[in-house]
Amino acid sequence: MVKSNRKPRKRAPKKTQKGLWPRVKSFFSDRKRVKAVAFFATLIAFLIWLFWGIPLPTALTSGEYPVSTKLFDRNGKLIYEIYTDKRRTPVSLEELPDYVWQSTLAVEDKDFYKHFGFSTAGITRAAYNIIFKQKLQGGSTLTQQLVKNVLLSPERTVRRKLREVALTVVVEAIYSKDQILEMYLNQIPYGSTSYGIESAAELYFGKQARDLTLAEAALLAGLPQAPTRYSPFGSHPEDAKGRQEVVLSRMVEDGYITQEKADEAHGEALKYAEITAPKAPHFALWVKEQLAEKYGEAVVEQGGLRVKTTLDLDLQEFAQEAVATEVAKLKGANVGNGAALVTRPISGEILAMVGSKDYFAEDEDGKVNVTLARRQPGSSIKPLNYALAIKDKKITLATALADVPTCFSVLGQPTYCPVNYDGSFHGLVQARFALGNSYNLPAVRVLALNGLENFVNFAKEMGITTFQDPSNYGLSLTLGGGEVKPFDMAVAFGVLANEGVKVPLVSILKVEDWKGKVIEEVEAGEIEGDRVLPSEVTFLVSHTLHDNNARSQAFGASSFLNVRGHPEVSVKTGTTNDRRDNWTIGYTSHALVVSWVGNNDNTEMSGAVSGVSGASPIWNRIMQEVLGKAEDGFYNESDEGHAWPTQPDGVVGRNICVTTGFIPSGPDDNPGCPTRFEYFLKDSLPLAGGEVRQDIQIDKTNGQLAFPDTLAEFIETQNHPVYIDPLGTLYCLDCPIASRSATIKYPINF
Repeated sequence: MVKSNRKPRKRAPKKTQKGLWPRVKSFFSDRKRVKAVAFFATLIAFLIWLFWGIPLPTALTSGEYPVSTKLFDRNGKLIYEIYTDKRRTPVSLEELPDYVWQSTLAVEDKDFYKHFGFSTAGITRAAYNIIFKQKLQGGSTLTQQLVKNVLLSPERTVRRKLREVALTVVVEAIYSKDQILEMYLNQIPYGSTSYGIESAAELYFGKQARDLTLAEAALLAGLPQAPTRYSPFGSHPEDAKGRQEVVLSRMVEDGYITQEKADEAHGEALKYAEITAPKAPHFALWVKEQLAEKYGEAVVEQGGLRVKTTLDLDLQEFAQEAVATEVAKLKGANVGNGAALVTRPISGEILAMVGSKDYFAEDEDGKVNVTLARRQPGSSIKPLNYALAIKDKKITLATALADVPTCFSVLGQPTYCPVNYDGSFHGLVQARFALGNSYNLPAVRVLALNGLENFVNFAKEMGITTFQDPSNYGLSLTLGGGEVKPFDMAVAFGVLANEGVKVPLVSILKVEDWKGKVIEEVEAGEIEGDRVLPSEVTFLVSHTLHDNNARSQAFGASSFLNVRGHPEVSVKTGTTNDRRDNWTIGYTSHALVVSWVGNNDNTEMSGAVSGVSGASPIWNRIMQEVLGKAEDGFYNESDEGHAWPTQPDGVVGRNICVTTGFIPSGPDDNPGCPTRFEYFLKDSLPLAGGEVRQDIQIDKTNGQLAFPDTLAEFIETQNHPVYIDPLGTLYCLDCPIASRSATIKYPINF
């Protein structure tokens, strides 16, 4: 092999890269490095976002000083201070009877001692309800509730939920189950100013927690889920007892007590501690409930809200006195309770809410707010029925309706044969006088014309929330056969007062924090409503209800339906056939008043209570008071002046025959029939014509119309002036007995 003498060539040394940017550029040229850096940067940012400012679990033993929430009336007068001082008295688990903590576990977290902070069953149940029932529901364990209520805010955000999960894990790691349960019982809110089971026992029962009975412990255990809603001192005290039953049932299911013990506890009469009621108790507690639903219990009871309400405290106290005084006068008529609601129709503002004769009344359970309860309306529902028929042009105010013995045959139901309140029949009655005098037979005929389904749907549009499936009702619905709330009746009649526009009722005008920052504000009159009726229709109904002549046959020319100094007030009474409920609802464009008397347990009142002797005196006193203020511009300067009701352009007046309601065929100086003046929708005038005569079959023995089973030898054909009402009932205008009893098949087929 020949070796080369050539020396190997030296490679040029690599140039050294200098400076920061080239090194950074080189580093980020590697994609894996970039992804890793991005991941860790994102993770760090996420953790900072999630945990920045998070409280330590050791804060479970401390808390901030709360600030009370205050409710004021529209003029700045204090109604109610929801929170004055945070009541919390620690108690050890060993001091408590077993059923105190057992009742809490049974209703809040039955697997508390089995899980590690999270309940699989609870999470699954919550997910099922959210996905399949569109019902937002939490699956929180007792530990999660403790963390959420004591360490975190009540806001519903992903961040807050993740913090709750993290803190729950830590709390479960550093505290024993008994410690967690003890902290829960000492720090969870039970409503009002009570935090913890000890202060709750003192507030509601005036005793220490160790002395609670099973019945009392079960009631308290049910409060933390919704303290305002389930409070026995709240606006729905009946819900507290229902919640107690749920707790006892869960305790039986979990084997803590026997069914016999549960029944005994549920039947135990609870003796509550005395509390100081707010100045407008039912209203204040109802407003508190609304605030709690919107802002959370903690904010309402500790957040220092300053709430300006719609209430006129002076009017409220006047209304409370009127209800109490007038109900006392009716004691001999077996009337135990009364209620009233006052609103401004144009804005929906609630000016007064009297839920019972006395918030502390024990004979009638005065804590129940009747204005929000379901009661039968009697004839007070009739104006809605007539309004629908006028709107759909089934009738006019001049339409004559046969008030004669009539039965309605409904497939699958017993034959329905309504009677009038006075026990008599009134022959041919035009709609104005049928509604004004509140006759039952004509109202049922009008409902038959409307149809039940149409009427139920219309009533819902007007604001009645309690009417459901039309198949659940019969033709007695127009006489009060379906339950309604006084609150809803104020909304519905507000449509009539507001010329066809439905405005929701409101109770809060402004909410601020204690430092003066405005959280929400509603200016009076800014609430927009929905038009559900033409103004022409509401004028016709309202004009009828303020026409004293149209109701004088039933109520007399001088009654409590006439308000001294305020002649133009539309008003309707209502008394159920069994005399369990008595109403008066009246209004102008300035104010609306609903009054009610009866008994909470549905005990019958005596026969002396009627449309003008029960709720009407209450209504009259309150209406006179509120109109005196409203018409002087007390609530709004624009309320001053203008007559009621105001005739729209789409309403015209005509002279009509007083019997048939037809427009006379003759000239003004010789119309051919006695006449009167009536209002009509411009495009819904009655027929023009004179007397209609036809041959009819008469029973010669008594002069009345012959029945189908009348013997042929007793029948004679005679020619008479007649009228056929909208349901086809023949009425002889000059026969000794004008009409025979009728049976009408419903639904009506024309």
